[in-house]
Amino acid sequence: MIKTYSELIKLPTFEERFEYLKLRGNVGNETFGYDRYLNQNFYKSSMWRNLRNKIIVRDEGCDLGVKGCEIYGKIIIHHMNPITVDDIEESSIYLMNPEYLICVSNDTHQAIHYGDRNLLAERSIVERFPNDTCPWKL
Repeated sequence: MIKTYSELIKLPTFEERFEYLKLRGNVGNETFGYDRYLNQNFYKSSMWRNLRNKIIVRDEGCDLGVKGCEIYGKIIIHHMNPITVDDIEESSIYLMNPEYLICVSNDTHQAIHYGDRNLLAERSIVERFPNDTCPWKL
């Protein structure tokens, strides 16, 4: 099943989006191994860095693009469909298309790849009210 941003954003909660994206422990599949230099070069390219910035702006720096789940540490741009050596060598559509990318925190990224909800930090969305951060207006 090909996962897309258009489908993901229809899911209203962080939990639903996590369930949609998690890989259910399929980490054992062949990764870059000796060809790791390919993905490292790709992620250092100006083309990727420009796209990365656009994805962060689109998702407002929020984990899985969920408003209220701001990422305060390093923001990772996650390929919703795991990429391969062939994807990089052939510049496949999954590599640079925003339809297949989403902002995630490191904890969320690990949880997606290992299919383990226990890796996620506890989330509590704070309900905000007008002037709730302005003590003289309460």
